[in-house]
Formats: sequence, structure tokens, C-alpha cells
Amino acid sequence: MEEREYSLKEAIIFSQRMAQLSKALWKAIEKDWQQWIKPYDLNINEHHILWIAYHLKGASISDVAKFGVMHVSTAFNFSKKLEERELLEFSKRDNDKRNTYIQLTGKGEKILLELMKNYKPETHSIFQGVAPLKELYGKFPEMIEMMSVVRNIYGNDFMEIFEKSFNNIDSEFAEDNSKLSELFENEEELA
Repeated sequence: MEEREYSLKEAIIFSQRMAQLSKALWKAIEKDWQQWIKPYDLNINEHHILWIAYHLKGASISDVAKFGVMHVSTAFNFSKKLEERELLEFSKRDNDKRNTYIQLTGKGEKILLELMKNYKPETHSIFQGVAPLKELYGKFPEMIEMMSVVRNIYGNDFMEIFEKSFNNIDSEFAEDNSKLSELFENEEELA
């Protein structure tokens, strides 16, 4: 059996901590993002595709899926909707007939640039969550500081529950032979 440099308990606590933090941050980011793009009748996937197309200047659907962290069919279907709205154009390359490429139209670029111009950090909870750190340290937080951001967005109660769940795993479970067992299960059987 391969030896690990971490315990199963550590791995569970780390994985669950990351899952909870990611979900909390995503919920705030998703809400902020939706509010920002709502006046332009875009959803998050559509905006993300426009953003990627703008920065990659002629991205393949595969590139959009990869950089947009979405399935290829999702990238294609939302790109098709953007094409119908005349925000994107589809094309094939002479030297690459297998892949479909997208490019912003003038209308698509105008909307994307207008969105960037109309970004208001003070209306975004995620930005408000990092503002105290920026003020204190003179820079935006590194990823290691994200727990502080989540605390600033969701409050101390959220973080207390968040930490309690990991403390419970640590105090209520034992690890033996890379398996977790509840410390109290024997006591319950005796009662």
C-alpha cells in the first residue's frame, strides 16, 4: 500500500473546506455577474463566451469550452444563440475545416466594451468583500486570503458554521488504516 504524506481526515477537511468556500464564493460571484449583465439580456455563459472571443480573437469552440470551463455542446449552443443575436460570427479556417471558430461582431464587441465601461465595483458583493483587505494591505487578496473574503461577504456566523463542520470531523472521527470511524459509535451501541 502506498504511503501518503497526509491523513484521510486532513484530506476530507481540506476537500470539504475548498468545496464550501468555492460554493460560497461562486454564489456571490454568480449573483454579482448576473446583476451586471442583466441589462444586456445576457446570461453568464453568453457573457463568458463573448469575453473569451474578445480576448482570444477568433477562438475555436473547443477553446471556448476549455477556457470557459464548460462542455463543448454548451459552448456551441450558447455561441449559436449569440450568433442569432448578431453578436458572434461562426467560421471555418481554410487550413482547419474540422473546428468551428467564433469571432465577435462589431455589435458584440460594442456590448462587451460597454459592459466593461459600466462595471461598478461598489455594486458587487465579491468586490466589497475584498475591499477591507485592499485597504489594509494595499493589494487585492491572494487565494490564500479567500476565507477572509467569504467572511466579509457572508459574515462571522457563516464562517463559524463553516469551521465548526471541520472541527466536528476532527473531533468526532478517528482514522484507522486509512478509514474513518465515528468516535461515538461504540458509546451509542453500549447505551
